Amino acid sequence: MVSINPSEQSERENYKLLTGSIIPRPVAFVTTLSKDGVLNAAPYSYFNIVTSNPPMISISVQRKDGQMKDTARNANERGEFVVHISDETYIEEINKTAANLPENESEIALTNLTLADSVQIEVPGIAESRIRMECVLEHSISLGGEKNLPGCDLLIGRVVHFHVDDELYYEGKIRMKDLRPVSRLAGNDYSKLGEFFSLQRPE
Repeated sequence: MVSINPSEQSERENYKLLTGSIIPRPVAFVTTLSKDGVLNAAPYSYFNIVTSNPPMISISVQRKDGQMKDTARNANERGEFVVHISDETYIEEINKTAANLPENESEIALTNLTLADSVQIEVPGIAESRIRMECVLEHSISLGGEKNLPGCDLLIGRVVHFHVDDELYYEGKIRMKDLRPVSRLAGNDYSKLGEFFSLQRPE
């Protein structure tokens, strides 16, 4: 077995080990509004559940040269954002929003996606998404990096409203196979749901 000390590696080398090991990762498609009203949209695979009481989710937004990305800055300034679950039906449109644009330009303009009004927050969602969550920012934590330049912003959002497609919602649960979610692997690789199996938890 190879033994590796991360402190002796570059950030890029550690990134490759992490993203190649922690797979698959669900992809959050996040919309935010700037203080000037520009709609930002971007995908993030450092994304997961925090708790269900109350419902909270987390997104880690990596910084570049210590500078906040638009998503983190907008979420901090407005205190709200929308998280969409990425699926096979619109993943190619989502991928277009990963382009690097000036903060005064909206990534949505690069796509064929349409906006959907939110119920409890100002930030709009995306109509093509079959599951979206309106969130208010509970915590924003700057972490990592070197020499007082953080490496990321960990956003913890409390879900204040769920939107779920009728075909996916059944007796309070989500029809997972019908959702057809997409997950991130390493590099440019993604995955779809594969074979299912069940395990009974011990009492």
